[in-house]
Amino acid sequence: MDRLPADLRIDHLLRTPEHVETVARMIHREFWVGVPGGLTEEFLVDHLRHTGDLQRLPLSWVALSGGQPIGTVNLIDNDDAKRAHLHPWLAAMVVLEPWRGRGIGTRSLAFAERMARELGATTLHLEASRRADGPVSFYAQCGFRDRGYLLMSKSLTAD
Repeated sequence: MDRLPADLRIDHLLRTPEHVETVARMIHREFWVGVPGGLTEEFLVDHLRHTGDLQRLPLSWVALSGGQPIGTVNLIDNDDAKRAHLHPWLAAMVVLEPWRGRGIGTRSLAFAERMARELGATTLHLEASRRADGPVSFYAQCGFRDRGYLLMSKSLTAD
């Protein structure tokens, strides 16, 4: 397994607007292709261009190596209307296939957790799909607890 790229940088998408369309394409391909009534790439581009400011949700970051996007991680207020009391949520975390297994996801997740803490969050939630490539296992290894029905949560407070 290759190690983490030495030049890995995670930056707010608002600071790197030239990558909005690429990040939208990443998210669309990973989560929405083939989903009837799902989000379109155009919707995602518009949404990512209007993510607010650097201190309020929603927040979107891009992982870069060699100046090129290789992943993204996002924090949103809520990702499930049935669980409106739970917030914030990790959403649309993607690492491009050739870069997976090199620590980029782990580093991106730790970055998002730190940002959530800075915003005052004590717990972070996510919805993990049960795909064969194992996102539930990845998140469990990173300290998230499976709460059933695809919901996972992690305490952001020190024990």
